[in-house]
Amino acid sequence: MTSPRVLVALATYNEIGNLPGLVDEIERALPDAELLVVDDNSPDGTGRWCDERAQKDSRLKCIHRPGKQGLGSATIAAMRYAIDGPYDVFISMDADWSHDPQYLPALLRATDDADVVLGSRYCAGGAIEGWPLHRRFLSRAANGLTSLLLRLPVRDTSGAFRAYRVSALKNIDVAHVRASGYAYLEEILWYLHAAGAKMVDVPITFRERRAGQSKINATEAVAKLQTLVRLAFSKA
Repeated sequence: MTSPRVLVALATYNEIGNLPGLVDEIERALPDAELLVVDDNSPDGTGRWCDERAQKDSRLKCIHRPGKQGLGSATIAAMRYAIDGPYDVFISMDADWSHDPQYLPALLRATDDADVVLGSRYCAGGAIEGWPLHRRFLSRAANGLTSLLLRLPVRDTSGAFRAYRVSALKNIDVAHVRASGYAYLEEILWYLHAAGAKMVDVPITFRERRAGQSKINATEAVAKLQTLVRLAFSKA
């Protein structure tokens, strides 16, 4: 049986403190995968490092964007790259070590029987390390609200550690995803669920970022709520 062609995507903005070691670990975890970094003109030189690494690492590619445009739009750009390319599986993950590359093989294996695989903090065996109580509460509340409004069949709808069959992504029009920030996480699932995609949770331990600053803020939280309400009263 032929092994699937896998693309692992990382959206970056000022991740030079995390990315070099993370790329090494991803390549060790999935030796046959290719990597794509979508960098939003990071002032700290993240994009420049990617170009230098790509000169000696044929598995690594980089898309440079002119400025900070959000996690959602960066991930959709990477999805388009996968859809247009020769890939069977598309994997997204954060570039800050909150998603441990050791789980990549498990996510990939689960695509044998599912269209979308979510690295889950909230299914049996999942966990969070390094978060204060208020962040845990807010994350649980966001997932609870999503479950109430969108009726998605998975437990962790706000996590970005995911594996998608590219064939499932081709069944929807990713251009319909309007959220440019973190709210894309629920929106893309909503479209895929409406298209009949099979989804499963795979347990992971989520850890606080190793270096740099979180990009989540109050504006992102408001945008997520607006997206959930819009989807709840929309038709796919």
